Amino acid sequence: MNESVNIKELNDRIRQESAFVDLVGIEMNKVIVGQKHLVECLLLGLLSDGHILLEGLPGLAKTLAINTLATTVDARFSRIQFTPDLLPADLLGTMIYSQKEEQFLVKKGPIFANFILADEINRSPAKVQSALLEAMQEKQVTIGGQTYPLDRPFLVLATQNPIEQEGTYPLPEAQVDRFMLKVVIDYPSKAEEQQIIRENLGQVFPSASAILKPADIMKARETVKDVYMDEKIERYILDLVFATRYPGEYKLDRLQPMITYGASPRASINLAKAAKTYAFIKRRGYVIPEDVRAICYDVLRHRIGLSYEAEAENMTSVDIITSILNVVEVP
Repeated sequence: MNESVNIKELNDRIRQESAFVDLVGIEMNKVIVGQKHLVECLLLGLLSDGHILLEGLPGLAKTLAINTLATTVDARFSRIQFTPDLLPADLLGTMIYSQKEEQFLVKKGPIFANFILADEINRSPAKVQSALLEAMQEKQVTIGGQTYPLDRPFLVLATQNPIEQEGTYPLPEAQVDRFMLKVVIDYPSKAEEQQIIRENLGQVFPSASAILKPADIMKARETVKDVYMDEKIERYILDLVFATRYPGEYKLDRLQPMITYGASPRASINLAKAAKTYAFIKRRGYVIPEDVRAICYDVLRHRIGLSYEAEAENMTSVDIITSILNVVEVP
């Protein structure tokens, strides 16, 4: 441990400053049944200043989850339904001529909110997708030659439907890389679904309360940066990422023909960021290898290119990550 970092003091401070995480969880659980992983990933993205690509079948509370999170943070929420006829101006805004004022005025689009649900992002053509991705990266929008900063915090949750691939425009790999996490969610259990039925048939549908302000999230992001990460953990993260690029160097020769390209430097940055945030969510002031392993699948699954050989053998990026985690030495 680094002598200049007083781990005990840091741990106590982060335990105090992360107390709101449990409160957010309680409010979210009032409305969302199960889907603990989704709720955890939404918090990870929000506190790491990262965006989330969510893949799941219809009706799995994707819209409800981000709407509920926006309510607990007392922030503005926009839901944008991506369709083939959507234009970048429908997303970002446009210039409108006012006869009364005899000049063009800016009409801001739905992107000007804290929480954006980009529903079925792969239903819109590339020019609309790239308009959203530019806003995600630059945190600003240009309308009529004037640049407008976006609200902070700014979190995009883009959803993709794994079925009905006809008439869709899949996101290019280079653009998918801009999402910090790709989260795959599944059906609830039988007991959870029974509870969902009861809540939907009850007299009043549960609702969450606002317990935070956007300024609290910005403050928490600064605290997350203080979470201690040892050099050994940094090297562990680098080994995991480099094993996706050069599997032969990690005695994973059988993976070499399965991978067309490995994870980008963004993967290393996001693994480190997400590991720190995960430690913060778990009310800890330092990162342990288990934090890295816990978020590894969500950070890496969309950053590994699979060859035809991998597809022929029904090997997925999850199988590759599992093989790497089993081989790379844990510090």
